[in-house]
Amino acid sequence: MPKQKSHSGTKKRFWLTATGKVKAPHGGKNHKAETKNRKRKRNLRQNTIVSSARESVVKSMIPYKA
Repeated sequence: MPKQKSHSGTKKRFWLTATGKVKAPHGGKNHKAETKNRKRKRNLRQNTIVSSARESVVKSMIPYKA
């Protein structure tokens, strides 16, 4: 059976923690940033854990990272 291909965009945007959870950066930092307050933009710099509903979809797109 041939090897699976990893999704290139997913490889660049998501990574796994030691416990197997999927981490991702927040979106919405760049466009229309002048209307967002300082605290909101600062909090968007932090990474977030992907929800369990989407976690299996992301893991199937990066089979060799998982």
